[in-house]
Amino acid sequence: MAKLTTDELIDAFKELTLIELSEFVKAFEDVFEVTAAAPAAVAVAAPAGGGAADAPAEEEKDSFDVILEAAGDKKIQVIKEVRALTSLGLKEAKDLVDGAPKPVIEGANKETADKAKAALEGAGATVTLK
Repeated sequence: MAKLTTDELIDAFKELTLIELSEFVKAFEDVFEVTAAAPAAVAVAAPAGGGAADAPAEEEKDSFDVILEAAGDKKIQVIKEVRALTSLGLKEAKDLVDGAPKPVIEGANKETADKAKAALEGAGATVTLK
């Protein structure tokens, strides 16, 4: 099989439906044991890393897990936020919310974790960062 260029891959993805593309992303994550959120977290972590040099005596945690503790009264809103924060489908997001406490995002930087926590708490969920 000939190696495809980036432009050829993008053109192929343009022809897929959103459901097909979502299935591709899940399959890609399974095969390569990665998450689609990881590259974004790394890209955002680079500028935030400069703050750690200001306080070398204090070891700052740079990787956070956003844990959904409870959905609260507005379960549908929480499911919508989980879907917005992840690449999960409706059923997977509902299962995650129903099975709380569970991690929503793992290995995120501080800024991403704080935004996710704020979004989930705004929807009525109880969230912790670890």
